Amino acid sequence: MRRADRLFQIIQILRRHRSPATAEAIAAELETSKRTVYRDIADLMAQRVPIRGEAGVGYVLEKGFDLPPLMLTESEVEAAVLGAQWVASHGDPELARAAQDLVAKIGATVPERLRPLIVEPATRAAPNYRALPDRLDMAAVRRAIHAGRKIRLVYRDEQDRRTERTVWPFAVGYHEAVRLLMTWCELRADFRSFRTDRVDEAAFLDERYPERPAALRARWRKAAMAEYERRRAAPARAAE
Repeated sequence: MRRADRLFQIIQILRRHRSPATAEAIAAELETSKRTVYRDIADLMAQRVPIRGEAGVGYVLEKGFDLPPLMLTESEVEAAVLGAQWVASHGDPELARAAQDLVAKIGATVPERLRPLIVEPATRAAPNYRALPDRLDMAAVRRAIHAGRKIRLVYRDEQDRRTERTVWPFAVGYHEAVRLLMTWCELRADFRSFRTDRVDEAAFLDERYPERPAALRARWRKAAMAEYERRRAAPARAAE
């Protein structure tokens, strides 16, 4: 790896880590020595890159530092194009258009040597012929999530039972054929997910729910992990 590329990758690694990244971890990812990492970090700090930390403790990149836009590697360009292809075939119309616009913007700004990776990519996401149509406005759903606003749903479950729910939306899960709206359901006083193709009616309310969407997502992940551990432990207890 060229030294300039290695310096860029160190900044990317520090950007990615929320906690201090040790020289050992950085060296393992870059397949180089800790001594080289120490020297590279010292050079970056000498160039006024705002890195804090010390040997044996770890390093962090202070907020507010940025690089010139779209200094991308070949693999990063391929990853972005492949991801955009998947979104274009699996997302709702607004996300699909945004994915196409993203590829166009990348193609207009990357160096000429990287442009073939966008015009004729070597990786392809398969078209999605199995997707079921959404029965609510997914762009409005995302706006409700960002704003922390409630949605009133009329929903039909797999037994075709019809219920009305007021929910606190906090995430959308994209699967091969269906999309799931993850929520806190006021009716059940618990987390519930709803298939977007089974929604009969949706009213987007002005009322905000009392928690931050990020806090709901954190609670949901914790509950899902606890349920996973409980199910994994069940066979072991049954065998005792």
